[in-house]
Amino acid sequence: MDFANPNMMRDCWIVNDGVMGGVSQSSLRQDVHGLFFEGVVSLENNGGFASMRSSVRFPRGTQLLELLAKGDGKHYKLVLRTELAPRVSYAADFIAEPTWQTYRFNLSQFKSAVRGRAVNAPSLSFSDVIEFGILISNNQVGSFAIQLKTLQSVDRLN
Repeated sequence: MDFANPNMMRDCWIVNDGVMGGVSQSSLRQDVHGLFFEGVVSLENNGGFASMRSSVRFPRGTQLLELLAKGDGKHYKLVLRTELAPRVSYAADFIAEPTWQTYRFNLSQFKSAVRGRAVNAPSLSFSDVIEFGILISNNQVGSFAIQLKTLQSVDRLN
């Protein structure tokens, strides 16, 4: 996925805590270097998260995901969803450093949850993934900004 591609934004959407009554806000915007996901997280009305999502498919044999991104030094999650367990999210943590970084994620880094609560779920396979997202939560109140450049599958471990 090349987030600098002008067509990329049309395939992305926002899911914030407003689905549960919260008031956090976020938006997407694009420039020649990638896609910005930015906004403000609020704990008002039992809120506390903001996320962006997009449909995605990874080929069979994918061993790693590589995300090229930069941000504000806050903690984020790369979140994946599959067809096999559509209510379950699989999330891996990372800190969005202020300079471009390649974040590498293997299957063992992803933890399964439903609405933020850990659950036993089917094992994750990258080839079963139908949606990815970026989530900010964990009481990180205030403004946030992360820029995504690429998300790539890697078929071998180095």
